Amino acid sequence: MKKILYTILIGLALAGCREEPKEASQMPITEFSNENLEEGDLLVDVRTPGEYGEGHLEGAVNIDWMAGDFIRKWDTIDKNRKVYVYCKLGGRSAEAAHLLDSLGYNVVDLTGGWDAYKAQ
Repeated sequence: MKKILYTILIGLALAGCREEPKEASQMPITEFSNENLEEGDLLVDVRTPGEYGEGHLEGAVNIDWMAGDFIRKWDTIDKNRKVYVYCKLGGRSAEAAHLLDSLGYNVVDLTGGWDAYKAQ
């Protein structure tokens, strides 16, 4: 079962590399602040728990893109919530945003990642 899920996840990730996310679903992380969040919105750091532990945006929850249970963790999250995602440089969050968008989530990819945020 794990092999099937990994295969599906890798296939979706590779498909996400070929398509650009919709412009409306992107925001530079350097322009983001918690004031962008409305009631019910969710801020998600898709880096590993180790990376998350070294620093993250205030209020962000960690759902590791690289974990085998990434998709399953979204089962309990309401698709009507706006979801902001970010990672270290922007690659993983772009893939996660594409996948979540294909699953029906209202997702915004915070482009540039944690490194761009820290550099500002």
